[in-house]
Amino acid sequence: MPLPTDNRFGPTGELASALGDLGTTVAPPSLLPAVMVATGLADGYAPVATPLGPALIAFTDQGLSALAIGRAPDDFEVEHRQRTGRAAHPVLTLPAPLRRAVEDRLSGERGGQPLRFDLRGLSPFESAVLRKALEIPAGEVRPYGWIAREIARPGAVRAVGTALGHNPIPLLIPCHRVVRSDGQIGNYAFGAEAKRRLLTAEGLDPADLERRADRGERFHGSDTTHIFCFPTCRHARRATTAHRVVFESAAAAAVAGYRPCRVCRPA
Repeated sequence: MPLPTDNRFGPTGELASALGDLGTTVAPPSLLPAVMVATGLADGYAPVATPLGPALIAFTDQGLSALAIGRAPDDFEVEHRQRTGRAAHPVLTLPAPLRRAVEDRLSGERGGQPLRFDLRGLSPFESAVLRKALEIPAGEVRPYGWIAREIARPGAVRAVGTALGHNPIPLLIPCHRVVRSDGQIGNYAFGAEAKRRLLTAEGLDPADLERRADRGERFHGSDTTHIFCFPTCRHARRATTAHRVVFESAAAAAVAGYRPCRVCRPA
């Protein structure tokens, strides 16, 4: 069948000319990475400001997958592929709802949209540790042993510390809210001073926490309710000084007839 030859559709017409031009069209370099991110074949990442300085944050359609402070983009991409097996490509900014949620969380805003996390590539144990850390409210701390017990691995306190030390999404998964079993602030991936700064921004007094730890104050009880809590639990802070009872151990609290708080679940 012969091709139409009028000026609209013929080989010498505008359509044919336009189709011919496509043969020389080159896609912009950013097109393939953008398509890979949009289709879930790669993670996107963008810069964000954090209380500890500029950071890069990666995301997928399943949630946030990485946050690295002070990393060059090339290093970030290499480390991300090594950890997850996925490429990470830069985007101009996070998707708007995600960006607002991240900014609210990093600025200390309470409530707001919940964040989702893509923890693929972590072991079930590591994932359980990090998800349990997410349950610790801002302005409160829990010991490593609490996480170990809550995830039914009471003997894995050291392994809990290791998992938190390798947290791929710090600040947003708040490993800075986990302290030593004796109540001391303990170590942090970005240094103990950074940990103190973050806790202070959430309304805690790290120096006071450490003084209490030095005095052996592991739990606070109320002689009106006969309930005992971790000292930073919001229920413990409601008890006035006159009604506060201090315990060195959960066993001592139990002997005194106190029962554990159902919210902070001390032991």
